[in-house]
Amino acid sequence: MVIAGGSAAGMFAALILARGGHEVVLVERDDMEPAPDVEAAAAAAFRPGAPQIVHPHIVMAKCRELLRAHLPDVYEDLLAAGVAVAGLWTQMQPTLSDKTARSGDEGLALLMTRRSTIDWVLRQAVAAQNGVTVRSGTRVTGLTARPGTPPHVTGVRTGMGTIAADLVVDATGCRTAIDAWLEEIGARPTSTRRAECGIAYYSRNYRFRPGGNAPGLATTRIVAGLAEFNAGVWGADNGRMQMAVAPLSMDHRFRSVRYPAVFTAVLRTVPTYASWLDALEPITDVFTMGGLHNSLRQLVICGEPVATGLHGLGDSVCTTNPTLGRGLSFALWESLALRDILATWGENWIAQAMAMDAFVEENIAPFCEEQAEVDGARMAMLRHTIFGAAKPDAAIARADRVTYAEVRTASQFDPTAFRALWRIHGMVQKPLEAYTDPDVAACTRAALKEIAERPTMAQPTREQLEAVLAL
Repeated sequence: MVIAGGSAAGMFAALILARGGHEVVLVERDDMEPAPDVEAAAAAAFRPGAPQIVHPHIVMAKCRELLRAHLPDVYEDLLAAGVAVAGLWTQMQPTLSDKTARSGDEGLALLMTRRSTIDWVLRQAVAAQNGVTVRSGTRVTGLTARPGTPPHVTGVRTGMGTIAADLVVDATGCRTAIDAWLEEIGARPTSTRRAECGIAYYSRNYRFRPGGNAPGLATTRIVAGLAEFNAGVWGADNGRMQMAVAPLSMDHRFRSVRYPAVFTAVLRTVPTYASWLDALEPITDVFTMGGLHNSLRQLVICGEPVATGLHGLGDSVCTTNPTLGRGLSFALWESLALRDILATWGENWIAQAMAMDAFVEENIAPFCEEQAEVDGARMAMLRHTIFGAAKPDAAIARADRVTYAEVRTASQFDPTAFRALWRIHGMVQKPLEAYTDPDVAACTRAALKEIAERPTMAQPTREQLEAVLAL
């Protein structure tokens, strides 16, 4: 089989499928040679086709647990490369009423790392994996196929010639050209559900200053939705930290944040982040990224595959707001599902396609759809606050469930709501299952009644913010 794209999704798939007995050709347009060390990998990480690589990343619970169960050698190599394990207790806020450990907490732990370190470890694993042939510096330009209804894919076209395959996996990412490829073989295009995340990303990497007094753990993750922008600080590997400013993409006041002095000044208007800046020194420039969407691509439409012998993985299928770092979990989970589907259905091409579509609809779509709803509410509030748009309607209270906003607020005080939030974030439980859980709903409502005043992070006034944006 051919896997188009040497992203984390492509490398996860190559490892999982090769270990499942398949011969894999991994085709990547960029150089796949592993860098000599972690820091060299970080220095060379930026790729125009994958701008997310240099921005803050985190390995959420689902991905960590799948790594431990199915790629234990890769998991150990990540730890050896300096990736830090962050137990659930590291994410507990001082306001939480009960910090006692509970059964299941181990399965909600995170990994703190730069994305470049993940890719460095994966590249080494792929290079050593029997059954995987890597063709780097080679761009996939299209598909080959047998005519039919639907057409059956028989390989890929590249700038270096045609590669025949019994199966093609598209792991080329959110900018995939799959619809153009399908048109060229006479197939119908895929169907994509899409909703804006509504934010632009500005981020920078740091290390601790010698003798600096850090205000918290090196595995800290503090992401805040402030009145006029989002901001965050994340732990990473090898004593590195990541910080980000994420304003509404249409808020042009923030264009100056691409300049290091302005980026720093904006974060310093928030005391929580200013205290971290006092302990850190930058080791990169400011990276930028825009055009972010929550999207879900379907290769089966009205019960019919657009083509057989073709599957998608990772960002080619689903993208969500990067703040929660779900992309790696999606990619690994989908790779494992594809392995099992191939083992079950063999060359029953229609059944393969239908089974993969069913897996995505059942397990991936709920997180994408919920994130689109959460982002839509956040965008509406920012537009109201910044531009004077109509204030969004308050969510209608329902007796049978609570909302993400309610659980998130209650999680600062109640241990049951706290764990529910991290099960959702970590993709350990589907959002609706958590919101309709009677215990979660009861504890969330009780906590909200006891909160006399909803806590907010200290932040700048509009005048203070606009002053630093004008520097």
